[in-house]
Amino acid sequence: MLKHTVAAIYVACAMPVLAQQATPADLRVGVVTAETQPLSIDLQLSGQIEAIDTVELGFRQGGRVTQVLVEEGNHVSVGQPLARLDAVQQDQALNVAEAGLGAARAGAEQARQARDRAIALLDRGVGTRAAADQAEQALSQAEGALERAESAVDQARRAVDDTVLRAPDDAVVTGKSLAPGQVVAPAQPVLTLAETNGLEAVFNAPDDPVLREILGRKVRLTTLDIQRPDMTGTVTEVSPLVDPESGTVTVRAQFDALQPMAGLLGASIRGHLRLALDEGVVVPWNALMRQGDEAAVWTVDSDRRVSLTPIRIAHFVDGAIYVAEGLSDGQQVVGEGSQLLYPGRRVIPVQEEQP
Repeated sequence: MLKHTVAAIYVACAMPVLAQQATPADLRVGVVTAETQPLSIDLQLSGQIEAIDTVELGFRQGGRVTQVLVEEGNHVSVGQPLARLDAVQQDQALNVAEAGLGAARAGAEQARQARDRAIALLDRGVGTRAAADQAEQALSQAEGALERAESAVDQARRAVDDTVLRAPDDAVVTGKSLAPGQVVAPAQPVLTLAETNGLEAVFNAPDDPVLREILGRKVRLTTLDIQRPDMTGTVTEVSPLVDPESGTVTVRAQFDALQPMAGLLGASIRGHLRLALDEGVVVPWNALMRQGDEAAVWTVDSDRRVSLTPIRIAHFVDGAIYVAEGLSDGQQVVGEGSQLLYPGRRVIPVQEEQP
């Protein structure tokens, strides 16, 4: 009987202590200590390799295509013929112009000889000034006709030459939209060339304020679909406009060293940038809650009770958020389990790893 009484007294004395440690209303949650850390972002961008300079070619005049001399992927040199149009009319026009040029030359030569004879007769006193002036005028007209005939020949030759599409520079054919027998219009783009003076990586990145910080920075470039050592480049352009169709921003990075185009043009690539931008109080992503239209987190006071504290977010990173305002170093913040809380609820902290 005495043993049972002692046991009952012991249990009665222990109950207040246990109640102070935990009650049925207490909730076990993950808790982290807010700490200011430097903001370092590993920004990764995906895109493809393009030529720095590309050009679309078309014939100066319209006509029917008779020959296509290149295929996509071919390397071409400056002046190399790429395609030809039917040149029958142009050849005939050139023949007519050359015949006219021959006649104009003969007429100019006859007029020159007649002028010389008229001047010689005038010098000997057997000719008249009127005849000499008339011969001089005839020569001037013949020389004018000769100049017009030469201009006509030049135009006819250019017309014949314009039936041949030539490479303006050393390049690689990246696009072709013509075939023999096809009728094309003047200046209609039919071939796309990528000039071999350099490559660049072109990325379509989500719109983010951090993109304003990457212009001029070095970027590590890794190819995705071919085996190649890592390369480096410099960010040369961040588009100020968002593409309305994709909602992305175009970012361009030029390779630091001139890379051979074989196998690289059009390849998929990933860019890696390590940015140290700022600093902020770091908390885990699962601590983020909402209070009206504002972001907030649950903070734990000395009595282990929680309250919703509004914050202003500086940046989102993988697994964590950087808080610009609302938290200070050393505050206890609820991470895992935050969605089960209400103001004033007591919690039992379970330490989480720092983000």
